[in-house]
Amino acid sequence: MLSETFAMTHTYPRVLSIAGSDSGGGAGVQADLKTFCAIGVYGMTALTALTAQNTQGVQAIHAIPSAFLKAQLESIGDDIGVDAVKIGMLHTPQMVEVVAWAIDHFQWQKVILDPVMVATSGDRLINEETSDTIIKDLFPRVSLITPNLDEAAVLLGMSPRDEEALIKAAWQLQAMGAKGVLVKGGHLEGPEVMDVYLSAEKEVQVFKSPRIQSLNVHGTGCTLSSAIAAFVAKGVSLEHAIEKGKAFIAQAIEHGKDVKTGGLGGTYAHGPLNHGFAPMKMDKKAN
Repeated sequence: MLSETFAMTHTYPRVLSIAGSDSGGGAGVQADLKTFCAIGVYGMTALTALTAQNTQGVQAIHAIPSAFLKAQLESIGDDIGVDAVKIGMLHTPQMVEVVAWAIDHFQWQKVILDPVMVATSGDRLINEETSDTIIKDLFPRVSLITPNLDEAAVLLGMSPRDEEALIKAAWQLQAMGAKGVLVKGGHLEGPEVMDVYLSAEKEVQVFKSPRIQSLNVHGTGCTLSSAIAAFVAKGVSLEHAIEKGKAFIAQAIEHGKDVKTGGLGGTYAHGPLNHGFAPMKMDKKAN
């Protein structure tokens, strides 16, 4: 028997992306898998939606049946297991309920929720009923939520426009049931990118970094949340994982800013990042 010949004493850090597919490859599970690979963890996916999407925007969305999403989650949870989970687009309330069930059933502890509600292009991706279910069923169950300004506007009815408002938004989101909150201020004007992290222990940290001028920022939210999940799966603390995730995404933007992907029709909109600027080898850890 093979098992008698080889002692398999290690596993990889395992990260599951529960998210939609981006046919253009810049965001969604495609961006997540590229990020997992680049950071050196073993990536898995449970698809929630198929999108017809490119650098111009989202042309169509086809939701995966919630029963099939549950089947995907059971396949992974029953056999491979996970060390961290990244959640992206959930297109229906029923999908949200399935994911909440899986978190409880498999006792997943390290869960990062990127509440994908608005695409980079400005397209609204989910309805109000789904947003409400995410707040009720997922906010209390996850370790961190990572809304950008557009998503904060959907959740709170207002869009933060300065540091004070970002901090206030983080507190409001935590009051709605979230534990850790990272409000991303990348859409604010100015020479710096500013994000606010409010920990579950109610400590506020403001991250500031120089803004990189680039049209290629499609999938930044997906990439940051999946990078945080990847580093957490490797045993990094949540706060340090946010720092390392932000450093990763800054380099991915920097190394991809002068590359054109798309625009064959004459108009160039939002291209992807360069996830593969410096890939790490896949880690192993003892069982």
